[in-house]
Amino acid sequence: MSRVGKKPITIPAGVTVTIKDEELEVKGPKGTLTTPVPKGVKFSQEEGALVAERSGDDIAAFHGLARALANNAVVGVTEGFSKQMDVVGVGYKADVQGSKIVFSLGYSHPIEYALPAGIEAKAERINTKTSINQYQTTLTLSGIDKQKLGQVAAELNRLRKPDAYKGKGVRYADKLYRLKPGKTGK
Repeated sequence: MSRVGKKPITIPAGVTVTIKDEELEVKGPKGTLTTPVPKGVKFSQEEGALVAERSGDDIAAFHGLARALANNAVVGVTEGFSKQMDVVGVGYKADVQGSKIVFSLGYSHPIEYALPAGIEAKAERINTKTSINQYQTTLTLSGIDKQKLGQVAAELNRLRKPDAYKGKGVRYADKLYRLKPGKTGK
């Protein structure tokens, strides 16, 4: 039995869920999301809650997956999701200009990253990051689609991966980075 799949999803006030054959459509105050439903999993609405049911034990993994995707859609249209990225390094910069982010990451040219529709970014300097050497800027990404937000964060991380010795690059703010000690002189 899938423990995640058995949990009902409470639907908050102001959110409407339309159940179709192969997808769920969730409308809320922040927008509309559609979520695919795997074959063999059916959703039903009971007393202000959304319940996932599966047809057999051979699709137990899809049961939990379908429920998690539906829950992410409900949370996304009500509260939204956000992720923070730290830009670390001497001379490294990130500047939000409309729907694109312009990075200066030590390459010979600036890098322009166009944000996809539904994702917003804000660049700010948070002074509480004193434990990180060469800290420059924190990028706060926000949106209603959790998958798209994670994909954008991964692509920003790939622009300049944090190096193993100084930690310079575009880093996830909530991830702990262990740095290598480097060479010791004799």
